[in-house]
Amino acid sequence: MATSAVKVYGWAISPFVSRALLALEEAGVDYELVPMSRQAGDHHRPEHLARNPFGKVPVLEDGDLTLFESHAIARHVLRKHKPELLGTATWSSGTLVDVWFEAVVDENVEKLKKVLEVYEARLSKSKYLAGDFLSLADLSHFTIMHCFMATEYAALVEALPHVSAWWEGLAARPAAKKVAEFMPVGTAGASKKHE
Repeated sequence: MATSAVKVYGWAISPFVSRALLALEEAGVDYELVPMSRQAGDHHRPEHLARNPFGKVPVLEDGDLTLFESHAIARHVLRKHKPELLGTATWSSGTLVDVWFEAVVDENVEKLKKVLEVYEARLSKSKYLAGDFLSLADLSHFTIMHCFMATEYAALVEALPHVSAWWEGLAARPAAKKVAEFMPVGTAGASKKHE
């Protein structure tokens, strides 16, 4: 069996690792997920620290190139293999994704509602965040949304018809379904600490 030239190191249940996997799946890239154990401290071992001195996951090896940070990995994969998914700078930068992520905590429900209202307005004009085409702006939301939709706060999304339809379409994509298999909800939620 041939070894893939593209390797991703980490635990797939991580929203950050799964963001990288989703980009690879959407781009149709053959890759190998090199499983690691957070509990065993694999991310602090010397061989992993040589790949990422911060000891975080994911790490992507693409030939001679080694990258860490999920946004950087997703951008690299899409730029190289499916640039049409990069979208516009405003909606693909990760900034709005980060605001959304920070809002998904109990004490910030009102902030989340405001962010979702912005999304509802945007999605009332286009099928996806960056326009009428799927892009990294949409894909970057999948991992956190997947966990979020298993909470009592899913009703916030379901109450907004355009956001709800956007999420349902995103979750129904073959790549999203494959990555969701790595992320059983109920065993681990979205982490408040991100990269």
